[in-house]
Amino acid sequence: MNRLNYGLDFAIFDMDGTLVDSMPAWFSLGNDYLAEKSIEAPANMRDIVYELSLEETAIYFRGELGITDSTEKIVADMIAVMNKKYRGNIPQKPGAVEYLKALKTAGVRMCIATATEENLAGECLRRLGLLDYFEFVLSCENLKTSKRVADIYMMCAERFGAKPQEIALYEDALYAVRTAKNAGFFTVGVEDELSLGDTTEIKTLADVYIKGFGGLIK
Repeated sequence: MNRLNYGLDFAIFDMDGTLVDSMPAWFSLGNDYLAEKSIEAPANMRDIVYELSLEETAIYFRGELGITDSTEKIVADMIAVMNKKYRGNIPQKPGAVEYLKALKTAGVRMCIATATEENLAGECLRRLGLLDYFEFVLSCENLKTSKRVADIYMMCAERFGAKPQEIALYEDALYAVRTAKNAGFFTVGVEDELSLGDTTEIKTLADVYIKGFGGLIK
C-alpha cells in the first residue's frame, strides 16, 4: 500500500486547476467566444459559467444572449478556441509530473476525471507528458454529466474495481470536492489561484488540503 497516496492504491485526478494551470484560459473562454461574435459578455460571466459544461454554456448563450447558432455549433466553436490554448503554452502545475511518476512507481493506479472534452484533455496531457501515467480519461462533456453529481467518479471507481473509500480523489473546485466527499471518496483539495476564495470551505470539506505537489514526494 502506497503512503505517497495517503495509504491508498487508487487515485482520480481532476485536470484543469489540479494538474494543469488552465483555469484562467477557461474563465476567459466565454468572453473570447463572445468577442469573436461582437457580443458584449455579462460582467459576471465567470460566476455564470463556473459550474457549467460546454453544452450548458452553449444553451445559456442561445437562451440569454440571442446567439442563433445551434448548441452543437457553439460547443464546436468553443472547443476550437480551447484547442488552440491547449496546444499552446498552458503549463502543468509545478511538481505534477514528478508526483505522478512517484505514484506510478509505487504501483498506484490512476485515472483522469475531467469536465473537459476528452480529445481536448488528451491533447493537453499528451503535450505535457502526463497522459501515459493514467489508465483512462473520463470526461463530463462526453458523458453528458457534471461534477455536481458523482456519476463520473463512480464510473472511475467501477472501472478500477474499487470502492470510493479506497480512492484518493484530487480536485481544486469546491463544488467538485463536495460532490466527491459526499460520495465517500478520500478527498484531496488542491490549491488553485482562482479558487482561493473557497479555501476555507475546501479545507473544511476535504480530508487533506495541499498547496501543490512539490512537497509531497520529499
